[in-house]
Amino acid sequence: MHRRFSGRAARLLACLVVVSNAALAEEYFVSIGRGKGKDATKEKPAKDLGNIVAKLKDGDTVNIAEGVYVGRDETGSDTVGAAVKIVGGWADDFSKRDPWGAHRTIFTGVNAMSGSTGYRLIIKADRCAEMLVDGIVFDNGPRNHYLGEQELLISRLANAGKNLNATPESGGIKFEVPVDCSGTISNNVVMNTAPTGGAISAWGNQNSKITIRNNLVINNTGEGIFVQSKWKPRDNKGFSQFIIENNTVLFSWKHDPIASYGGNGLKLDQEVALTASGNVFAFGDYGGVDNIKLAKKLTLKDNLFTGNRLYDYREFNTSVKVSEFEDEADQLEASTDNLSAEIKVPVGEAFARLYAGRKEISRASVDAKAKAANNGANALRGMLGLPLQANAVGDDAEVWLPRLAIDDAIRAGASRFEGKYGCQKP
Repeated sequence: MHRRFSGRAARLLACLVVVSNAALAEEYFVSIGRGKGKDATKEKPAKDLGNIVAKLKDGDTVNIAEGVYVGRDETGSDTVGAAVKIVGGWADDFSKRDPWGAHRTIFTGVNAMSGSTGYRLIIKADRCAEMLVDGIVFDNGPRNHYLGEQELLISRLANAGKNLNATPESGGIKFEVPVDCSGTISNNVVMNTAPTGGAISAWGNQNSKITIRNNLVINNTGEGIFVQSKWKPRDNKGFSQFIIENNTVLFSWKHDPIASYGGNGLKLDQEVALTASGNVFAFGDYGGVDNIKLAKKLTLKDNLFTGNRLYDYREFNTSVKVSEFEDEADQLEASTDNLSAEIKVPVGEAFARLYAGRKEISRASVDAKAKAANNGANALRGMLGLPLQANAVGDDAEVWLPRLAIDDAIRAGASRFEGKYGCQKP
């Protein structure tokens, strides 16, 4: 016989499960430098997260030391089927943390036919416990298939003759939170990924709450941050709640040079309630925030938009620039103190010249349809620290997601812009 619980009883039962999970939770340790075996203790850590995935359960915490991690058997992808906390950026003895500085935990892989093309880290839970991904650098540069030694152009096709996999059409983090549960994605760097979806892909559920805070999402195709929900309410209740705050999202590329999708800093599913505050959404091939599916509840406050090609904000087929949010946006529940400003992005001269000088398809027609501020070619060059020139976009070299160095990426996100917008070094 199956017993049916009321909504209140079901929530109480879920809370009891969380308490039970916490009481049984274990703490594990991983170090590529001195790890061996599966004990995963501080004194005898495991060598890779992938080596201990099978033993993880809801409520567990995994601490990961500095170093470069390529996944179990160099697959370049880890899937955790439990609600866990993964914390990177530790010194090798786990005495201190500096995730973007001296003790970087780098999740990457190798490009080989035997490797995975899936998300670098997937956490997909069915039962409730606190979920967290904090302090990890996700760099897909080594996983990508580049055409040529200069690593200027990615290929989405495999080359079996050279044992080269296709560039993964997936991002850095895929995060799926169960019913009535919460999770946080914080203090991470996601870079050089080439998804069709999100570099950070966050999936909520009924009455779930996901916080995405102080992340640097830089030089990715697709959507910088893509928030979606598995819960489709019929009575407008139980929406997935998202808090997106103080993230810096830079250089979001279209899927490919002629693609009509991707290229946004933030994209929303329909069945979500979201508040975005203190973020930077800049240099999107299409836009800053894409609400084409018309999310049920959306608040934008104190965000900085700049350098986006077609729009700062879009709802359905209406493109809106930041100065027109209050006048022309119908689906915003609230919009306060958002602005556009030219900023200086210390990304490094080599990447800046590549990005500003890339060959584009019909640049004139793109600019003619623009509904965003600070998106001209010379405005872009100025923000990247390059001298202005009469013919700012060249046609002598085609680049599409050129590889960005980790040091250059972190330099661009180390401090908040204008003292208050975007991420900062944790």
